Parts: sequence; structure tokens; C-alpha cells
Amino acid sequence: MPKLRRAVAWFIDFSLVLALATGLAVLTFHRMAALVTDVPDLATHGGLDLLTSRGDLVGASEQLGLSLWNQAVLDVEEAFGALIAATFLYQWGCLALAGRTVGKGLLGLRVAPVPARRAAVRAAVTTAADIAIYAVACVLLVEGYFVASVMVWALAVLVFLLNALPVLAPTCRSFADRVAGTTVTGFGISTPAATPPVRTF
Repeated sequence: MPKLRRAVAWFIDFSLVLALATGLAVLTFHRMAALVTDVPDLATHGGLDLLTSRGDLVGASEQLGLSLWNQAVLDVEEAFGALIAATFLYQWGCLALAGRTVGKGLLGLRVAPVPARRAAVRAAVTTAADIAIYAVACVLLVEGYFVASVMVWALAVLVFLLNALPVLAPTCRSFADRVAGTTVTGFGISTPAATPPVRTF
């Protein structure tokens, strides 16, 4: 079943991305925890804010809190940015060098043709559909833009389905394949037959 094999291959690749996301989440948690546990740094900021507060202790503490919050948000945004970049490089590197990702390789599938430009286009569309738009929605939520986050999340689901559902068609080509001009081949998956040339006599 070619469609099942493609689904399993995608699941393997996505599991690798999730493993990376988990690692980045742990790293980000430790970076955020370091903001709170770095007592000398907090004391320095607190002392400077106190000296320049002209007696407004509430305002000084609020400024310190905002500074810590902004740094924590920046840590989260950097983690999402790293996840997007790593996912793109994984997709592009595997396709450009081997013509297949780890998941496709394990299932005996190959993407063709994959010159560097087509590999980059396919990797970009796949990254956007699988990770990037969801990441933008999460960043908007962290920034406090709830409505915008929900709208982008809905867009992410739509783009994911737009990319995945065409695989169910007889040609088994995803939206990323169509945009990049590539086709997934392998045992049980055949490319559309080319129309034979018409001879004239």
C-alpha cells in the first residue's frame, strides 16, 4: 500500500522533528530557570532599578518583572526559530544529498528529481506545512495575540491538509511535490507514464 508507506515515512520523519523539539524545550526550560536562579544578576538589575526609581518601588519591581518576561519570551522564540531552521535543513540536506529523508529511506521511497533548488523548494513547503506555521501560532500566543494565534493555527491545519490530502490521489503527489516538481518513487509507487511520441510518416 503506497499511501500507507508514505504515511509511515512521514511519521518517522516527524518523530525525529518532535525529538528535536523536545530537546529544544528542555534547553529553553533550563535557560528560563537560569534567569530566576541567577541571583547576582537579579540583584544588579534590582539595585539599578531601585536607584533610578525615585522611590517608586512598585514601578521598579514591575520593570524588573517585564525584563525577565521579555527575556523568557525571547528564549521561547529562539527555540521555535531553531526548530524551523533545523527542520528545513534536515529536509533539504537529506533530499539534496541522498534523494530521501530517513523515513523515506527506511520505507524504500525516493524523491526524484532532487537538484538543490527543487530540494530547497520541497523542504520549504514541507517545513511550513509540518512545523513553521504552527510555530508562528505558538509565538503569537506567547506574545499575547490570542485571536491572531487562533487564526494562524487554523491556517496551519489548512496548509497541512492541503499538503497531505493530495497524496490520496492516484498520483500520490503531495502539494510540496507539485510545487517543487518532484515525485516520490519506490516499490509499489510508479510515476505517471509519459505519453509516447507520435510518429508521422
